[in-house]
Amino acid sequence: MSKQDSILKEMDNLFPNPKCELNYSKDYELLLAVMLSAQTTDKRVNMVTGPLFSQFDTLDKLSKLSISEIENHIKSIGMYKQKAKHFKSIVSSLVEIGGYVPNDREILLKMNGVGRKTVNVVLSNLYNEPCIAVDTHVNRVSKRLGLALMDDDVLEVENKLMKEFPKDKWSKLHHQLVLFGRYKCKAVNPECESCNLKDFCRDVHEYEKKA
Repeated sequence: MSKQDSILKEMDNLFPNPKCELNYSKDYELLLAVMLSAQTTDKRVNMVTGPLFSQFDTLDKLSKLSISEIENHIKSIGMYKQKAKHFKSIVSSLVEIGGYVPNDREILLKMNGVGRKTVNVVLSNLYNEPCIAVDTHVNRVSKRLGLALMDDDVLEVENKLMKEFPKDKWSKLHHQLVLFGRYKCKAVNPECESCNLKDFCRDVHEYEKKA
């Protein structure tokens, strides 16, 4: 069995039905939540978006919030001042184009605070588009498993993953790699001893060389 097949099999064993862990009930809520999740945890984002989206439950209501009001709602997450500005701008952009998140990469990338990772997550979840979003977990796991070089940037990692795995696996695999990195192949204290993929892992082999 190839390394790629081994990885796909193990991901399916560990996470047969992976899902985005950001809470949302409307398309724009997902877009805003993914933007807010940069350099913070999904759990923390859910803590601030839950009350915010409940109190202001339409795009129109959100559009009436000032930047300072948005800051007060999201101040417990990292970079909240900058994210509040992006939040306000994204909401305004969505209102201008008709109040929905379009299945259009170019339009989304023009919005403030929306990068390639955010677009990939949104298009994958909302429109079932085949995408691989490279966040900190996917980046770390890909490099540990030798699917990318240690000095590759996130776009290089994304491109290599798309070449290594079938297109119809991309979206599911993305979520699986996120969960694998979040709960098993963690940045600190990864659960290597119980990992069925440790034979492919650079970190394990580097450790064994030094032992």
